[in-house]
Amino acid sequence: MPDNGNSTYKNPIIYADYSDPDVIRVKDDYYLVASSFNCQPGIPVLHSKDLVNWKIINYVYDRLPLQRYQKVQPGQGSWAPSIRYHDGLFYVFFCTPEDGLFMASTSNPAGKWTLTLVQNVANWEDPCPFWDADGQAYLLHGKVGAGPAILHKMSSDGKKLLDNGKLIYQDNKKQPTLEGFKFMEKRNGYYYFAAPAGGVGTGWQSVFRSKNIYGPYEDKIVLQQGSTPINGPHQGGLVETQTGEWWFMHFQDKGSYGRIVHLQPAAWKNGWPVIGEDKDGDGAGEPVLTHQKPDIGKTYSAAVPQTSDEFLTATLGLQWQWQAAPQNSWYSLAEHKGFMRLKTVSNPTDSGSLFYAPNMLLQKFTAPSFTAVTKLQFQPDTE
Repeated sequence: MPDNGNSTYKNPIIYADYSDPDVIRVKDDYYLVASSFNCQPGIPVLHSKDLVNWKIINYVYDRLPLQRYQKVQPGQGSWAPSIRYHDGLFYVFFCTPEDGLFMASTSNPAGKWTLTLVQNVANWEDPCPFWDADGQAYLLHGKVGAGPAILHKMSSDGKKLLDNGKLIYQDNKKQPTLEGFKFMEKRNGYYYFAAPAGGVGTGWQSVFRSKNIYGPYEDKIVLQQGSTPINGPHQGGLVETQTGEWWFMHFQDKGSYGRIVHLQPAAWKNGWPVIGEDKDGDGAGEPVLTHQKPDIGKTYSAAVPQTSDEFLTATLGLQWQWQAAPQNSWYSLAEHKGFMRLKTVSNPTDSGSLFYAPNMLLQKFTAPSFTAVTKLQFQPDTE
């Protein structure tokens, strides 16, 4: 449990592969989204009251509306979503590397999301919207391979880009492998966006600011590994609590375990956010391993994303995903109450590898060491 039960927490707050997290607060509720790649349903929506204890409440889409995702597409699918709230609606923007820019919206993040293909385009990644005070909407994104920051004007409903975009930042020597763009608030006349640089496993978190949304932008490293064991602490979302505290959620790459989620304290100093613990006062913090929990004025019970499932409901638990667009013919929860009945499906490849089996039922690893227990009835057809 990340919640120590004594007003402190320990990192990671989610020891599971919630890659490229983004977070917002709406009134007293916090919502987190993360990449799903080819796994479906896609883009989990998690909810918390205190930024430490999280539960899965939904997915943005049941399946991607593209025929090729009927088969396993390793490394494809949804990359680095961003979540924002504007004029009573929740918005999630994401790209698939070969298919385009998508937007999903809803008035209830635990309810039905409406998915829109905004632009059919290849090699875009990591989009994030921004609505300026004058009502003009913008979209910031990069290119596959960690390309430059590109800014478009966008319709206010998020369904259409209004121009071909303008490059607003690129410096491959100072900020290489720039990706994961997240627009922050406009503050004291400055536009801010955050982006990680330096690579997934070893990089750092940077923030960029300008008086003009099109630049030029100043840049500053605000979080780096330093002397800690937290490699590549970057790519996530900055959020303000009800009490005025600032916090940053980011991932740490753990190889085969995926990208696990950490929570860092943050504060604004001299016009820049400082994330983590700034021991030497240079404005670039280091990750904390333990810390006081966010002060949100209340205390909530400890929780982690769901794992166990007794299969007593009419639908699969939210902890489960498939390797491709799910089909009802793959399983049944009704034929034997309290059991999930898995059906066989012909492997679509000659290799027979489970890596390409679309009906592979998946759940994220939940710790570096764990025990999984299942009850099984096996009745093969002997004919």
